[in-house]
Amino acid sequence: MLDADRVDVISDLRAGVGVRLAVRTRVAGIAAFTEPIEVIGWEPPRFLVVRHGVPVSGVGTWSLDRLAGGTRFTWAEEVTLRVPVLGVIAAACYRPVLGALMARSMRRLLAIVITAGPRRP
Repeated sequence: MLDADRVDVISDLRAGVGVRLAVRTRVAGIAAFTEPIEVIGWEPPRFLVVRHGVPVSGVGTWSLDRLAGGTRFTWAEEVTLRVPVLGVIAAACYRPVLGALMARSMRRLLAIVITAGPRRP
């Protein structure tokens, strides 16, 4: 997540449903806001679901599905900005940038996974 500048666990829980995070997010390379995020779904190693806080609201899901000869990783975000009118305009303007950031993040993750190779039991 290239727009995440810093991620801190702010709950006593360190894993599973109920973990709360503070994610400092950059916009155009500048630290813009810190967003509270909470884990609301957790079934390792199959999926992780988080609820975004303010100013972003919505849900993000990461899931792993077995395929013949490999694994499919899916990252889906259903989010909105909680800023009336201006949020809609800002989201529309930022959408292509966010899409590029997510695509780049996915390419980097793929490179890391390929470099690490398969996990040996």
